[in-house]
Amino acid sequence: MVTNITNFGRSGLSDWLIQRVSAIILALYTLFLVGYLLLNPGLDYAAWSGLFEQTWMRIFSLLAFVSIAAHAWIGLWTVVTDYLRSTSVRLTVQTIIILAIFVFLVWGVQVLWGA
Repeated sequence: MVTNITNFGRSGLSDWLIQRVSAIILALYTLFLVGYLLLNPGLDYAAWSGLFEQTWMRIFSLLAFVSIAAHAWIGLWTVVTDYLRSTSVRLTVQTIIILAIFVFLVWGVQVLWGA
């Protein structure tokens, strides 16, 4: 029987679904930003700042940040569990990855919503 040591009870289907949904959100966010940059060739700080001051853009950006965190965690979890056989090394690396993703997520939220 296979045991899930660091899976926290998720199934492969839920991981697959989170990866696909987060990839779609990130693709839409990227397409929006590229389109915005192409449609505003004389973009200055005031216009760029004005875009990110809008609540819908902050929510869209927050959704993109959370999608990056989820996508990165599932992808890195898969790689780590595939290539690191030692449980202690695997758990150490996964802990470092979780902390890094958490720090980047909090930092992104602070930049986005901070004063």
